[in-house]
Order: sequence, then structure tokens, then C-alpha cells
Amino acid sequence: MKRITFLLALLAAGWCGASAAPVSTHFAPTNRILMIDSSSMPIAAGKATLTIGALQRTNGVYSGDYKIKVFPYFLENETGRLAIVVSDESLAEINQGKAAAIIGTATTTTSGKGGRSRHIDATATPADINRGTLKLWFTTVGNRKMIFEPAYHFAGTGTAAVRAQMTETNLAINLQRRLPVSHGETPEAGVKHL
Repeated sequence: MKRITFLLALLAAGWCGASAAPVSTHFAPTNRILMIDSSSMPIAAGKATLTIGALQRTNGVYSGDYKIKVFPYFLENETGRLAIVVSDESLAEINQGKAAAIIGTATTTTSGKGGRSRHIDATATPADINRGTLKLWFTTVGNRKMIFEPAYHFAGTGTAAVRAQMTETNLAINLQRRLPVSHGETPEAGVKHL
């Protein structure tokens, strides 16, 4: 009887220990692609729009292309490369639903402005493990503070390439539907005209 009581006590202790430390369900791979929506902000008599391409993470840095279009001041338009530092610790905080401060740099590749870098500050506020909002801000050469607040989401490592391919395919299909057939021509069955 003493042995049974001892075994039950051991099982109960093991069960309590297992239920006190649940396995985290907030784990996400660190190599997912970061997709950031386009975002705009008003400027004097116009607006500035920030568009960021798919960002791939390597050694704690998300990098990719960006464009800033300034309407109607097109001479202020800019393209370049973006590098956002997101450490494993910051990524873990985001995966746990906590806001995280991150930093980065934007380096212009625009003709006449090439090579100029600027510091970027950002705060990521997750809605869940896969998406949330960013607040990005930086100062321009003329000491204007630019603030953008786009939404973001994570995608699997192959998703961006698949999305780009699907977009090209849909574009080709839509163009085919809209292209008029000139007189005397008949469209060939099964042939895509691009």
C-alpha cells in the first residue's frame, strides 16, 4: 500500500510540473518574409507615399527595396535599399504579442542621391503572431520628420515569389481579355497573347 501511495504521489508531482509549464504556442520561424503595406502621409500641398518590397531576414536584418513618391514634388522621389535590424529577442517579443522598438537604415540608389543613408526608427505593434502595424519615422535632408504607419504581415519563405508569379499570370490573363482582336484575326485556342 505504501508503494502505491508513493507512486501516486510521484505521478501527481509530475503531472503538476507538466501542467505548470505549458509549451509555448507562440513560436514562429525566424526566416519568414516580412511584407509591409504601402503607406502615405500628408505634406505641404501634397502627399508622400512609402512602398517597401518584400523583406528577407538574414543574420537579424530584414532587407529589401523601398520607394518614396512625393506628389506633386516628383524631384523628391527616391528609391533605395532598406535594412531593418530585428534581433532574435525583438522577434520573440513580437511573437509574444509585445510591441518592440527596432532601428534601421535606408540607403538611396536614386540618381544624383545615390549612397546617402539615413537612420530609421520604428515600433512594431503585433495584432497576432502573423500581422500587426509599424510606425516608421526618419528625418529628411531638409529636417522634415516623415512618419509612416503601415500594416505588416509575415509570409512563408516562398510566398512572395508565388504571389509575384500569380500577379504576373493574372496581369497576363487580364491583358488578354482586354486586347482587341484586329479585323480578320481570330484568336487561337489555348494561346496566350502578351
